[in-house]
Amino acid sequence: MSRLTDLSERGQSVWVDLLSRDFVSSGRLAELVEDHGVTGLTSNPAIFQAAISGSAAYDAQLADLLANGADERDAFFALAVDDVVAACDVLRPVFDARGGDDGFVSLEVDPGLAYDTDGTIRQALELAQRVGRPNLMVKIPATEAGLPAIEEAIAHGISINVTLIFSLDRYAAVVEAYLRGLERLVASGGDPSTLRSVASFFISRVDTEVDRRLADCGRSDLAGKLAVANAKLAYRHFAQTFTGPRWEALATAGAVSQRPLWASTSTKNPAYRDTLYVEELVGPNTVDTMPVETIAAFEDHGAVRGDTILEGWDEADAIFAAIASAGVDIADATHALELDGVKKFSDAFDALLDVIRSRRGELSPA
Repeated sequence: MSRLTDLSERGQSVWVDLLSRDFVSSGRLAELVEDHGVTGLTSNPAIFQAAISGSAAYDAQLADLLANGADERDAFFALAVDDVVAACDVLRPVFDARGGDDGFVSLEVDPGLAYDTDGTIRQALELAQRVGRPNLMVKIPATEAGLPAIEEAIAHGISINVTLIFSLDRYAAVVEAYLRGLERLVASGGDPSTLRSVASFFISRVDTEVDRRLADCGRSDLAGKLAVANAKLAYRHFAQTFTGPRWEALATAGAVSQRPLWASTSTKNPAYRDTLYVEELVGPNTVDTMPVETIAAFEDHGAVRGDTILEGWDEADAIFAAIASAGVDIADATHALELDGVKKFSDAFDALLDVIRSRRGELSPA
């Protein structure tokens, strides 16, 4: 019995944070689904950069695309869409068996659009149409420019994975964008029951940044605490928001709550238990997206103590207060993380375009 099954029994979906052509065609994705209870998949520009630059599996299609006049960006999205379609088809039985609540594959918009609302909206609509699978989630970053794009995409009935959330304030704004989008969809006669959304709250990167600042303040005794506290308070907001008259009106129309998704759950600090961020954030109506290394670690020695996400909310408030009193500006830290997250994805995307550009003269059409 897979240890990941214990998470599923607690109402948490496990998604794998990896996508490549080899990963799908070799049957590795299908194996994770069938033998380990994985029910979804996420990708990002860095994952695609590693996949395409490190494999010959794309060479024939890439050669044809370039020979037929595609530029580097168009060539990338053609490759990515094909990979996402293949992954969606592997996960379609999960999607069907769970009534559309799971079995999703995420594809991110061009990270260069992170501060371009209109461009993000156009590409979200385009990617949804090109993939043409009901179990696609288009990924949109939770930048200030991304918030109205999230609302607009939801209002169009597109399933959205909101990514790069680091702060509680920004998470609250993401939830509000989701609710407004649903209200517009219902008002226009649309069916909200056909879409799903997750809000990807980043975990380990928060500790990495805040631990560094705590060390500068001489308060390393508080290290390794904020990321879990941050997520627990986000979940508290989730529990408080998706209830009451406003939400009940949407739920009656068929809407489904936007699940919190724990992203970046691999530990960056070797001093921390490698399954820490999985074990501390278990609970109903959540998703945990893990790299394959974290899946393997959890299968080997992970433990489920219960619904840990429901525990220690008051303690989480106290941790925030203690870290702020120690001299760490948490709002500044999470803002820096957002800027850095956008830059990392943009840099990975630019590096990927450079790889495609450099191979233009090396490949001949198949």
